[in-house]
Amino acid sequence: MIRSLALLLAILICASASTMTCKANSGYNENSRGATTSHNLKPQIEHGFSLLYGLKFTEARVQFAAWQQTNPGDPLGYIAAAASYLFEEFHQQGVLTSAFFLDDKRFLGGIQGKPDAGLKMRFEEANLKGKELALKQIGADPEDADALFALTIANGLQADYAAIIEKNQIESLSLTRKADGYAKRLLAARPDDADASFSLGATNYIIGCLPAYKRFFLWFGGIHGDRLLGMDQLKIAAEKGHYLKSFAKIFLALAAMREKQYELARRLLNDLAAQFPENPLYRTELSLLEKYSTGTNNGE
Repeated sequence: MIRSLALLLAILICASASTMTCKANSGYNENSRGATTSHNLKPQIEHGFSLLYGLKFTEARVQFAAWQQTNPGDPLGYIAAAASYLFEEFHQQGVLTSAFFLDDKRFLGGIQGKPDAGLKMRFEEANLKGKELALKQIGADPEDADALFALTIANGLQADYAAIIEKNQIESLSLTRKADGYAKRLLAARPDDADASFSLGATNYIIGCLPAYKRFFLWFGGIHGDRLLGMDQLKIAAEKGHYLKSFAKIFLALAAMREKQYELARRLLNDLAAQFPENPLYRTELSLLEKYSTGTNNGE
C-alpha cells in the first residue's frame, strides 16, 4: 500500500493536505486570466516563473539570483530557485506529460529511472536557505503571509521530491502535514491566495484518484481526497493564481485529459501554447489530445 501512495502530492510545487475547504468556481473562465492575488510586487520573481514555464531554467535562475542579490532577506528568491531545480527534474523525467498522468502506475507510483544528483544538491541547498529565512520571519511575525507562503511552497517542494523522485512515501507524508499547517495559516492571513487553491486542488485530485481501499487508510491519517472538488479548486488557481497560475493550468489540463474533459484540456493547452510558444510540450500535448479525444491513441 505504501508503495502505491508515492504520489499523494504529485507534482505539487505548493502542497497542502485536503482537509481545508475552499469556495469553488463552476468552471474555467478565460476572461479572468488577468486576475491576481495580493502578493507583493516582485518583478524578477514574476519574470523568473514565466521563464520557468517556458523551460528556460538557466534564464529563470538568473532572475531569481538577481532578486536574491537585491533582497537577501526574502526567502522566496531562494525557494523559487529550488522550484526551478525540481521543475527541471520533472521535465527530464517527463512528469508533466499525458504519458505520465494517464498511466496510473506512474501517476500514483513515481518516476522510472534515477534523478540528477547535481539538481538534487542545488535543490536542497536553495530550499533550505529559503526555509531558514522564512522561519526567521515567522519568529518575528507569526502572521507574515509572505513567509507562510514561502514555507508552504518549501515544504511542498520537499514532499514532492520525496514522493515523486525518491519514492520516500513516509517522508513525503510528514512534509505534507507541515505544508498543510502553513497553508492553513496562510489562508487565514491572506484568504484570497489562489495559489493555495492549487495546492488544495492537486492534493484533492490525486488522492481522489486512488482506489477506495487506499483512500480508506489515508482517512485514518487525517488526509482526505475528492477528485471533483480538486478539479474545481484547480480551476480557481488557473483563473486567479499568481506564481503558480500557469502550473495550475498545466496540472488542470492533464487532469482534464484523465477525466476525458477534452474541451477544457484543449482550451488550457491552447492558452499555454500561446503564452509560452518556446515550450514544445503544450503543442505536443495538443496533438496527443486529438488522438485521445477521437480514440485513435494506442493508450486509450
